[in-house]
Amino acid sequence: MTNKTVMIDGSYGEGGGQILRTAIALSTILQTSIEIHNIRAGRNNPGLRPQHISSIKAGASLCGARVEGLVTGSNAVRYIPGKLESRSLKIDVGTAGSITLILQSLIPSASLGGIDIDLKVTGGTDVRWSPTADYFMDVVLPAYRVTGIDAEMKIVQRGYYPKGGGIVHVSIKAAKKIRPIHFLNKKEAKIKISSVCSRLPRHVAERQLTSATNYLFERDIKVNSGEIY
Repeated sequence: MTNKTVMIDGSYGEGGGQILRTAIALSTILQTSIEIHNIRAGRNNPGLRPQHISSIKAGASLCGARVEGLVTGSNAVRYIPGKLESRSLKIDVGTAGSITLILQSLIPSASLGGIDIDLKVTGGTDVRWSPTADYFMDVVLPAYRVTGIDAEMKIVQRGYYPKGGGIVHVSIKAAKKIRPIHFLNKKEAKIKISSVCSRLPRHVAERQLTSATNYLFERDIKVNSGEIY
């Protein structure tokens, strides 16, 4: 690991939590210490929130990282990564904190870091301001695979705000070869709609599926399949 510490301004761009998650992932992969300041400066409630603390702790658990400043409201964090090792991990995000936002950081960290990880993550599977579990499984993971990042995901149980309790199993494999993504060629994709309605009656999910299908049909987009959960 290099002794150099990279300084990162968390207010850059939109000044949200994404720069934090990306920085932690890159620090873990490159084995380089970082200091992030002005964390979430662009938000109404700046600084670390509980879900961001969970994300950093999850990243640290992959490599035994040492972290300073990890308290709610903190606007600065120092992250010193340790050695990545293949293992099985259980991570509890707490309440309905987003599982998928944590996976945004964990999956590249493990795969590009050259290790195999089996994860059991408990938290929110379908919560506001984050990708749903189905979107992550059906859109994000295939995009990762194009680049060589290999991960499989299974939704065991749904978890919603405010209680959470969702469970996701993820198997991450070390990337064998990193490939670029080419956007010059267009490929016809099969469209699948997933309609999820928690504990509401099934007809609510059916109406959602019908509305989405009709919306796309009116725009000459064919839906190949639909699923209701």
